[in-house]
Amino acid sequence: MSISPNVPSPQESLPYESGGTPRWIAVLFGVLVAVLAVGGYLVFSAQSRLEQGLSKSLEQNKILTAQLDQANTRLAELKGQMDVTSQKIGLTRTELADARSRAEGIRKLQVASDQKLTQQITTAQKESEEKIGAVASEVGGAKKDIESTRTDLEATKSRLDRASGDMGVMSGLIARNHDDLEELKRRGDRNYYEFTLQKAKTPQRVGPVQMTLNRTDPKKSKYTMLVVADDKTIEKRDKTAGEPVQFYVKGSSRMAPYEIVVFEVGKSQISGYLSTPKEQTAAPAAAAPAAAPAAKP
Repeated sequence: MSISPNVPSPQESLPYESGGTPRWIAVLFGVLVAVLAVGGYLVFSAQSRLEQGLSKSLEQNKILTAQLDQANTRLAELKGQMDVTSQKIGLTRTELADARSRAEGIRKLQVASDQKLTQQITTAQKESEEKIGAVASEVGGAKKDIESTRTDLEATKSRLDRASGDMGVMSGLIARNHDDLEELKRRGDRNYYEFTLQKAKTPQRVGPVQMTLNRTDPKKSKYTMLVVADDKTIEKRDKTAGEPVQFYVKGSSRMAPYEIVVFEVGKSQISGYLSTPKEQTAAPAAAAPAAAPAAKP
């Protein structure tokens, strides 16, 4: 028996049947994955649209609810009008009296509401007026304080004056007491050093110089002192309280000397201040013996 040449032998067909996964299965699997992906996307899109639709529905529900409230209000008004109309076309006296009673109750409520509103407005106006009055009082007090400060400043300016010093140079503004001195310090024109100087044999440092108080005459408000500056001792004899006592140090201008002004002369002490030009700085003064030779101005 002969075998047809077109029919494969069992040996030839065996490798074909035992080969890898057929191609149609892989294609089918790919199609299935694509279908699932498209389905998932469609489900997600549908869910998004559903959520958007739900949100719009909620907004529409809110609008419809508001419209329904308005409709209910309008219906209530129409019902009231119908009640009035029904009364006009011939209701019984009892029903008419009842309607009048309800109307009177509404009127009383309206009157009470108006009175309450009027009282609230009156209270608010009163509180506003009180607050405005308090603010006006504060402003008035502030104005008084400003005027008082201005008056004090003018008084201080009138107390501060100039005088010719013991060296013939016109001094700056002179303080007569501690308060005047504080005003001069605030002006800042010069450097100021307040002091209380006791009688002693050793000098006392006051700012950039040293001073020694030798004698005092409280009855005549006079004093004598030694000033040590630039290794020089200068005697200021029989000076009077309030008098600008002037002296020069190395490097100071002839028009801007150092000045000592004494407020008060006591039995064994004097009090006052030393003023120096701002642009000048004296070298540290060396201590000098109380009996050093004196140089009169």
